[in-house]
Amino acid sequence: MKGVLPAALAAQKVKRRLVVPHFNGDQAALVGHDIHQSAASLLEVCADICGQKALDLHQNMIQCQVVEQKRDLQDIIGQQQGKRALEIAAAGNHNVLFLGPPGTGKTMLASRLCDLLPDMTEEEAMETASVASLTQQDINALNWKKRPFRAPHHSSSMAALVGGGTIPRPGEISLAHNGLLFLDEMPEFERKVLDSLREPLESGEIIISRAQGKTRFPARFQLVGALNPSPTGYYDDHHSRANPQIVLRYLSRLSGPLLDRFDMSIEIPALPKGTLSEGGERGEPTEIVKARVEQARYYMLERAGKVNALLGSREMEQYCPLAKSDAQFLEAALHQLGLSIRAYHRIIKVARTIADLDGKERIARHHIAEALGYRAMDRLLKQLTNQAV
Repeated sequence: MKGVLPAALAAQKVKRRLVVPHFNGDQAALVGHDIHQSAASLLEVCADICGQKALDLHQNMIQCQVVEQKRDLQDIIGQQQGKRALEIAAAGNHNVLFLGPPGTGKTMLASRLCDLLPDMTEEEAMETASVASLTQQDINALNWKKRPFRAPHHSSSMAALVGGGTIPRPGEISLAHNGLLFLDEMPEFERKVLDSLREPLESGEIIISRAQGKTRFPARFQLVGALNPSPTGYYDDHHSRANPQIVLRYLSRLSGPLLDRFDMSIEIPALPKGTLSEGGERGEPTEIVKARVEQARYYMLERAGKVNALLGSREMEQYCPLAKSDAQFLEAALHQLGLSIRAYHRIIKVARTIADLDGKERIARHHIAEALGYRAMDRLLKQLTNQAV
């Protein structure tokens, strides 16, 4: 059956016991292994009710640990700026967009972000597992605390992404709750499908309305996107198949309001010749970077009770003050790039995260300068617009 975890939580709340099929027993045991029971058939349930033979409390049946292949940042050769961006995104829970030609490691970088995030609390894990149980996924004591990493194909419909159906079911954004939603080849998604992400990115939930009522699913996820800089996949096309007007038309499939939801956009260039044959720089292992991320998260939670990406405007005034000269520097940069007020706030939040990773109480000029460096999409669009004119 579907939805065992929400049912078990509801039963526990009203001090009832829940009897589920043996197949779902592991899920119910996550909530209350000393309360909830499982049965092989309805005859066993009848025998229990009649007092003939009591049902046993369900114990987790998984005995052996599944060994997973470990991934590490050092698996990726070069791309140090991309790895640094991952560290900042993991620390501040910032949405990030990777921009670059095919085969440069954008997908590999995105898949490593989950490993840098702090472990979920039991409450977060139960929320995430409860949503997953509605789609009858295999949830057990070994995997229920693992952060979800969802990567829907670009042909996915709006219902697949945000949820829907006659009987509302959670979509990919809810299945990514407390985890990552990775959208590769973003311009290949339908524009209306991508724009449907804007509201849940702000509110952290999705409401599906039907004639019989409204269903509310949680959807607090971190968005990671990847795209090629042109329809051909490369910045410069020797066959002139991608002039500035064609490239702008291709990139305009991503609306301005959606791009504004990305705190960071980073160019992932092709590796210089000889990097692969000579080994290349591999940087720090995941374990060391994750320790810095956890320390920065500690500073954020102690200061504001939330990660920097979720700070409101008044909280930013309190926790992210800028020196007058630094504020003028940032404003001049925004004017030059033609960025919005929303982008202004997002740059300050990223700078606040960089300062936290440095262990600094105040945001300095070099923190702002680094945050401005993670606006590759804005620079590309401005350059193409100038060329097209």
